[in-house]
Amino acid sequence: MYTANKNRYDKMKYNRCGASGLKLPAVSLGLWHNFGSNASFTNMRDMCRTAFDNGITHFDLANNYGPVYGAAETNFGRILKKDFKSYRDELIISTKAGYDMWEGPYGDWGSKKYLVASLDQSLKRMGLEYVDIFYHHRPDPDTPLEETVCALDGIVRSGKALYIGISNYDREQTKAIAAIFKELRTPFIINQRSYSMFNRAIEKDGLKDYAAKNGIGIITFCPLSQGLLTNRYLNGIPADSRVRTDGRFLKESSVTQETLNKVRALNEIAKERGQSLAQTALAWILRDNDITSVLVGASKPSQILDNIGMLSNTDFSEEERKRIDEILNG
Repeated sequence: MYTANKNRYDKMKYNRCGASGLKLPAVSLGLWHNFGSNASFTNMRDMCRTAFDNGITHFDLANNYGPVYGAAETNFGRILKKDFKSYRDELIISTKAGYDMWEGPYGDWGSKKYLVASLDQSLKRMGLEYVDIFYHHRPDPDTPLEETVCALDGIVRSGKALYIGISNYDREQTKAIAAIFKELRTPFIINQRSYSMFNRAIEKDGLKDYAAKNGIGIITFCPLSQGLLTNRYLNGIPADSRVRTDGRFLKESSVTQETLNKVRALNEIAKERGQSLAQTALAWILRDNDITSVLVGASKPSQILDNIGMLSNTDFSEEERKRIDEILNG
């Protein structure tokens, strides 16, 4: 029988999510990869235990995480039942709907029909009465924004979610949806976006500054650029890397010699900081206190521990910031 580490909260930093009362761990565990039907359940369970034992209270899912669709939620539901049932009030569990989930006209995008049905399915898979955060996973260009907002607001009022989030919304889309949420007094608290040293879109479109000024939290995914910002690619592309074995999320054509040179230069800065490249890349995201939490993925417990290790040094000198910008813009 699993018993959580008594000192787990001493190992983590917690940040307030925008202007809400909710705090999230600086590092959250994403179940996008390695929690599907093709993965080891024992390893999944070990990763979740390692995360919680080290203060990671937030576990982030989506309806279609797998493979197969729904598998990550089903597997996480098994872990909840076996290990975390007595700790439910110490956990932040989030899921999403917005990408394709089932066949036909009602299994995708942002209609009320889809969002309500999808969350009901997610709750059944995880064995939960509610999730802490329910996200609309992507903007829907065809469904009226008011319909999506009212569906999400109704989900909170039904008790099936405590807070609402959005994902993959840019600054203008966030501004538009936030205005309607404000009118309805919906507890909209967070936007989930991709962000890393190699993907600074939330800076360029103004979302990072807008969210900070308007009390909206930001949680980031793909902080290590699908593994590029780790020591895996310092000597080129390994034969067993995701680029060679999968190729869906990191294309070999993207791993240019110029990119590898930047990775090696960033690794030199990391070594000077006494960190791994992954730790420095994660710490860089938290450098301005504008980001609530960084979502990390892992294939084994040791990677989670390495990621958490960056919390001992998230400060960057002006010289370090300048050198990093020069490398990234070079």
